Amino acid sequence: MENASVEVAKHWLFILAIVLTTGMVVGRIAQFLRVPDVVLFLLAGIAIGPSVLSWISVPSESTVNQLILVFGASYILFDGGASLSFRVLKSVGITVVLLATLGVLVTAGVTGVAAHFFLSLPWISAFLLAAVIASTDPATIIPVFKQIKIRERLTQAVISESAFNDATGAILTFTLLGVITGGNFSLAGSLAQFSLMVIGGLVAGAVFGYLAAFLIAHEKYSFLMEFAPLTTVVVVAGAYLAADGINSSGFMAVFVFGAVLGNADMLGFKMKKDYQERMHEFIQVTALASRMIIFILLGSQVDFGLVGQYVWTGLGVIFVFMLIARPLTVFTCALPDRIAKWTWQELLCLCWTRETGVIPAALAGLLLGQKIADAKVIASITFLAVAATILVQAPTTRFLAQRLGLLEDTK
Repeated sequence: MENASVEVAKHWLFILAIVLTTGMVVGRIAQFLRVPDVVLFLLAGIAIGPSVLSWISVPSESTVNQLILVFGASYILFDGGASLSFRVLKSVGITVVLLATLGVLVTAGVTGVAAHFFLSLPWISAFLLAAVIASTDPATIIPVFKQIKIRERLTQAVISESAFNDATGAILTFTLLGVITGGNFSLAGSLAQFSLMVIGGLVAGAVFGYLAAFLIAHEKYSFLMEFAPLTTVVVVAGAYLAADGINSSGFMAVFVFGAVLGNADMLGFKMKKDYQERMHEFIQVTALASRMIIFILLGSQVDFGLVGQYVWTGLGVIFVFMLIARPLTVFTCALPDRIAKWTWQELLCLCWTRETGVIPAALAGLLLGQKIADAKVIASITFLAVAATILVQAPTTRFLAQRLGLLEDTK
């Protein structure tokens, strides 16, 4: 007779097999339909989750789910950072910084007012909800832009901002949470905490990125070159944990690590072509598996009973969030950037490519776990925001970019 630990291991092995098999099938369907795969992953998760077929059940607060969420999102961020070009990013840096800081505050401010009036929430709970969903999600955006070849500087601006604005959203969320739980608001303290998260994440990512590039691409000392693919896994975990250990943004650290490694040639490092291709293939496969598992599990954790309680008033909030707050944010932050000289077509695309996903869902789950007042309402509206942006904005991105003349020539 097998012991309990073996039974648990078999249970998780079965879940993993179901998730990956489902992911491969719907991934092929997504390729055939030419839609971002995260859209079908989310729908597939809903289908095989407890609300429909009940093939899998993975509680959002479980250790396994949190491990998948943290590592999967981290690796997707690393992959996004590795695809950036410092040369291109330099021309849109002002827009990225403004969107990742001021932009989150603008989105949260407008959405918070809507949440107060549509949902009759107290002001503090309304703005807490807005803070949770204010940041865009790199785990959603990066796969979309990997599959849809949009003008390079626009792609890099959207991806970079989505990686950097998580720190602002998290700080705003935890600041308001502190007020709700009896703490005192301190502007100086919040700014200091934000600075620590950003600077610590940047430094940790840069250090780990340089070390990784040195060990796998240095002309003399690249003794880990043959293990370059595995090195990316180890360093993603190390960069995240190092930054988190000093109360900084782990997600920012892994994104910066990817950006440094992806631009290693600018630091004087150059990998042999065959090793570079092998590492690239490994990164693509690992990132694909990560987003399969993350979004299928996210869909499987939908509580339709909870969402149904607030669906109509919640949709009013989401309407303001998507069609008023986010566009206002873009025009407020991008128009002043005279270096980038954004065209109206690019600005319209920026307004629409503002998906919400894994990070806001994780913050909402945290509030539920702490039993914060109005946490159920916040979790419900957060899922509506995730579903609306992924199911509406992501599938229409290619069509919009094509109509605006922003698709790159892939011939």
